[in-house]
Amino acid sequence: MKDLDFSSDKALAKDFLTNFADANGESKYLNILQDVANRKFRAIQIDLDDLFNYKDLDEEFLQRVTENTRRYISVFAEAVDELMPEPTEAFPVDEDHDILMTQRSEEGTENLDNSDPLRKMPPEIKRFYEVYIKAFSKGTPFTIREVKASCIGQLVKTSGIITRVSDVKPLMQVAVYTCEECGFEIYQEVTARVFMPLFECPSGRCKTNKAKGNLILQLRASKFLKFQEAKIQELAEHVPKGHIPRTMTVHLRGELTRKVAPGDVVEISGVFLPIPYTGFRAMRAGLVADTFLEAMSVTHFKKKYEEYDLKGDEQEQIERLAEDGDIYNKLSCSLAPEIFGHEDIKKALLLLLVGAPHRKLKDGMKIRGDLHICLMGDPGVAKSQLLKHIINVAPRGVYTTGKGSSGVGLTAAVQKDPVTNEMVLEGGALVLADMGICAIDEFDKMDESDRTAIHEVMEQQTVSIAKAGITTSLNARTAVLAAANPAWGRYDLRRTPAENINLPPALLSRFDLLWLILDRADMDSDLELARHVVHVHQNFESPALGFTPLEPSVLRAYISAARRTYPSVPKDLEEYIASAYSSIRQEEAKSNAPHSYTTVRTLLSILRISIALARLRFSETVAQSDVDEALRLMQMSKFSLYSDDRQRSGLDPISDIYSILRDEAARTNSMDVRYAHALNWISRKGYSEAQLKECLEEYAALNVWQIHPDTFDIRFIDA
Repeated sequence: MKDLDFSSDKALAKDFLTNFADANGESKYLNILQDVANRKFRAIQIDLDDLFNYKDLDEEFLQRVTENTRRYISVFAEAVDELMPEPTEAFPVDEDHDILMTQRSEEGTENLDNSDPLRKMPPEIKRFYEVYIKAFSKGTPFTIREVKASCIGQLVKTSGIITRVSDVKPLMQVAVYTCEECGFEIYQEVTARVFMPLFECPSGRCKTNKAKGNLILQLRASKFLKFQEAKIQELAEHVPKGHIPRTMTVHLRGELTRKVAPGDVVEISGVFLPIPYTGFRAMRAGLVADTFLEAMSVTHFKKKYEEYDLKGDEQEQIERLAEDGDIYNKLSCSLAPEIFGHEDIKKALLLLLVGAPHRKLKDGMKIRGDLHICLMGDPGVAKSQLLKHIINVAPRGVYTTGKGSSGVGLTAAVQKDPVTNEMVLEGGALVLADMGICAIDEFDKMDESDRTAIHEVMEQQTVSIAKAGITTSLNARTAVLAAANPAWGRYDLRRTPAENINLPPALLSRFDLLWLILDRADMDSDLELARHVVHVHQNFESPALGFTPLEPSVLRAYISAARRTYPSVPKDLEEYIASAYSSIRQEEAKSNAPHSYTTVRTLLSILRISIALARLRFSETVAQSDVDEALRLMQMSKFSLYSDDRQRSGLDPISDIYSILRDEAARTNSMDVRYAHALNWISRKGYSEAQLKECLEEYAALNVWQIHPDTFDIRFIDA
């Protein structure tokens, strides 16, 4: 009766595979089967959503598929065997497999004694594809705690973070033996992780001759599957108070291997199965069995930038955004819109997400493209919130704090593998954040010995290790975003910047931007800030920005598209950048207490930031405006200090702007100053356009200069 039942189910499965049509009216699964026959791919994924939407299937069939999934995979596989079309395109030949199959089929037609079950060729050995059943896309996944004994044998969907992944190893699916006496080929299906090999030939001829034929295992003729084991751990938000997160073993087979890496947050659907202990552990465990999840599909919560496959509407949306002249401001305001102000810091963090391309020279020397930013500021200026938000937006981000991470936790530790008892390397935070962002909070509270581990990562972008007989270097192409407090908790204006910052120059020079955020008492801005905070607290959203902030997913898609361009610096800008760099060095040499530490790395930083800005515009070349914006960001990062210097020197903004313009005109030895140049010079010093206009009007009234009525260009009256 049972077999009859499954044969009717097989007919239902064949009917579904033949007749199910997608939204375009095309036969979805027949097209997939044709691609599989042409060896384009090897996985056939049957979607429960499609089964649910198919009108000719009853609900009982759907229930049977979800509750007895392992059996129905073989039912669908048999249906696929019967429906598999002939290949329509030429494909590369897998010689071993195809020659063996043609030989077997010829032999099989000649001498088939059906009496012997072990001589029948199992269907698995003929298949060159795998069948998976994918769970419903709707419905919330179980937490690992909710997968209980009642789920055994059923299709369950669970989410978590991958903590450990084994290597991919071959797993035997069908063992093939040949008999030395009669020359027959004997097949043995392997369903578990271990199996007992056959030693005596069970064929009819050997039994009649009373010969105990010796069997030889033929590895070349057997069938193996790719197999990988992973551990998935509960997400922090699913763990009840006072408990520790639970883990579950996941078995990945065939085409699902190499899909996950440690640190990925994934949603896995699969069959929850028991696995009895084997060998010595079985004697100790008695009747207790272990459980595992046999994966059927894996979905990542955040895609990598390279894996973004932009659909038509997404592509249109990005093109629309790219044409918007104000996209730079819109993207930066969409980062953490709940946090008030910090516009320039958000622009810098946006550029950190975009980055510049890595350069590799002919002799193998590498120049990094990642930007590193350090936010140094008083308590309560939302540094940690900005860090957390950036980690949410970035497709691969790792968040650690200074005290909570040792040098080994950041780079790599040597551990004993519990399965193989070998010494293995376990990557730390910086290695896990490879091709992503590593955010380190409380950077100033790290031990000096641990902080040195970061030096190599920030410039060479590798982690070199010589421990326990393992000598190697691991890739850590990561952008470091650090947040720190000044030396005495708050910035002390009576001391020099170097004393306040209290980080070694070797480390400071590696940061492209060191952002000083001082918490100053200012009536107007404090009122605005307080109103903003109260509004967010009441309405759980940021006040209107004048446009809808972009979702993190749209931001990721835009950045992934921007990262595909590789801008270059044109010849005519080289002199401009060189003179800008040398003038920064001169200014620093003149000042008695320099605010920053300018080295050649600063020049590379200017180039990196300019290239990131060009990427945002999808431009192939860097424009002068990009370089100006890069210099402005570098200047603005110390803005809170400059405003302080000015108060000390007693200059009001208007007089200071006048002296800047006069000095620049004298330096270029010309009587005319273009308005755009004037705005560029004063914005580098942290002044606004409104202050410039006020200065122009005031000094024009004193007959110091004349101003063009349309273009606002300036002409000095006396030399």
